[in-house]
Amino acid sequence: MKRRKSVRRLMRFGLSYLVLVVVTLLVSLPILWLVITSLKKEIEYLSYPIKILPRSPQWGNYVKAVMLVPFGKYAARSFLLGVTFTTLAVCTSAMSGFGFARLEAPGKDRLFMVVIALLIVPGIVMTIPQFIVFSRLGLTDTYWPWVLWGLAASPFHIFMFRQFFTTIPRELEDAAEVDGCGMQRLFWQIFMPNSKPVIATSAIFNFSWVWGDYFTPLIYLSDAKTTLAVKLSTAYLDPKGNPLITTTLAACVIYCLPLVALFFLGQRHILRGVVTTGLKG
Repeated sequence: MKRRKSVRRLMRFGLSYLVLVVVTLLVSLPILWLVITSLKKEIEYLSYPIKILPRSPQWGNYVKAVMLVPFGKYAARSFLLGVTFTTLAVCTSAMSGFGFARLEAPGKDRLFMVVIALLIVPGIVMTIPQFIVFSRLGLTDTYWPWVLWGLAASPFHIFMFRQFFTTIPRELEDAAEVDGCGMQRLFWQIFMPNSKPVIATSAIFNFSWVWGDYFTPLIYLSDAKTTLAVKLSTAYLDPKGNPLITTTLAACVIYCLPLVALFFLGQRHILRGVVTTGLKG
């Protein structure tokens, strides 16, 4: 009986890892294709039959990707826009989550249900109304929409902060109030320092949205003020106007590196933040 149980456990263990390996390979295939193709010559990319590996890696594609456009200028613009939006969105979402978690007010629960209901509204539904409003206010071709979106907070991140703040012991709050700590000090000196996992999770999600967003800068910003995501899609052309596919893919690899680095630096906080935000409430 013991042998049978151990064999069954081993089979389950092996089957689980086999499934994980297969899923990992399927998820990784587009990334591998991107990296491999970025090292090919343009002729190799267009040749048939398709050759998986390049004859000789073309590292010059990465040099061309940086040199053919002012890569640093557009990257800095995207970075500053992402940091600005992320800072505002994290602060306002945390304040709103703190209010829902710890403050008492008439209609608070109903208002929180409205916030939850906003989670199911597709973002694309709000695109045209928002564009019309910003256009009439004269805020298109400026970065003010991102500032206002950041100040408006995010329903999902309000929910995350609210759920996390409810897990903080009430005794900690009572002890701070006994020492004369007001609501502002309670929020900034007690709750925020103890909320590093959810702060990191919210910051990574918000920054990734701005850095990786193509559609919003395309419709709001002119070419002179656009972000790196939009510029990379149209910047790499040969003298005849044909797209340089392998150079564009090399630029995409460089473009993805900050997000990959950000994820690996904050993955521990992401896991803690996602797990702990659903424990209570």
